[in-house]
Amino acid sequence: MTTPPQLPFVTVAIPCFNEARHIEKCIEDVFAQDYPADRFEVLVADGMSTDGTRPVLDELATRHPRLHVLDNPDRLQAAGLNVMIARGQGEVIIRMDVHSRYAPDFLRQCVLVLQETGAQNVGGTARPAAENFFQRAACAALASALAVGGSTYRKGDAEGWVDTVFPGAFPRRTFEVVGGFDPRAITNEDAELNQRILEAGGRVYLSRRVIVHYYPRDSLDKLARQYFKYGKGRARTLLKHRGLPSIRPVVPFLMTATAVGLILSSPFQPLTLPAAALYTALTGVEALRVSLRHSLALLPAVWAIFPVLHFSHGAGFAAGLWHYTRHPDWDAHPAQATARFTPADSLAVTPER
Repeated sequence: MTTPPQLPFVTVAIPCFNEARHIEKCIEDVFAQDYPADRFEVLVADGMSTDGTRPVLDELATRHPRLHVLDNPDRLQAAGLNVMIARGQGEVIIRMDVHSRYAPDFLRQCVLVLQETGAQNVGGTARPAAENFFQRAACAALASALAVGGSTYRKGDAEGWVDTVFPGAFPRRTFEVVGGFDPRAITNEDAELNQRILEAGGRVYLSRRVIVHYYPRDSLDKLARQYFKYGKGRARTLLKHRGLPSIRPVVPFLMTATAVGLILSSPFQPLTLPAAALYTALTGVEALRVSLRHSLALLPAVWAIFPVLHFSHGAGFAAGLWHYTRHPDWDAHPAQATARFTPADSLAVTPER
């Protein structure tokens, strides 16, 4: 019998800002992992929190000596991730987000899938979880393809090559080839990095074995602000790369632009009211369908969530196009623009016979 190869050393990278209510559960999930304790470290980049997060982290660090808290004065998640990539010692970098809960084998499965596939990034599906009524409604809405385009990474049973995953596990070599996260990206930093990976000939793999649950925003206004920022970030990525891997992120913008066009032109054409009625009927039928899978009591909230998702994302996308067309904030010719992945740039392990 041959001795299995030693598992690679992993850097767990957790960006956070004002997460006093949630950070302890996240850290406890990390240290409950079944990955060998001497084969991973945990870094948290704190964006100079003002809500008491830092004292909680300091207390957790006394409990877990492998937890190291770093300053992220730029506050953005992307900047904090770059701080942790530069500081970390891992051959593999695994991102973990605070508003999520992780299966005990999360780290191990990330590494195994990296080794089995040779991908430059692997992750799981964004499986929603809820703590209150509104979050249950949001979970039901986000599970629908009608939400914001039906991304593959939102389908719990999906498996295969995709354009993005949640949250992301990378061989260190990935960042050496395409560079780190875009430090000026306010949102969408993960999808933007994945787009660079694909453009450099790399691959992104979605595995149902990588299990993580995330908590959506807990109110309609928070959800609206979140998806406005998402739309704005998508527009920035589109302009920066002069394209997107798929048309899916643009669909809410096209819907919003169409709705605005119909409203403005309504004195001259009779289509506005029938289009509004059709949209209301379609979202209502879909709200009923997904609510029946959970609880019929969710129906009004789910029905209200659909237009908030669509028009917040669409309005954010329009705002992003307007702002970043006039004020682009990225390098015109990034140093890694011509770099390409080779077979040696993966973590693939060939099984011994």
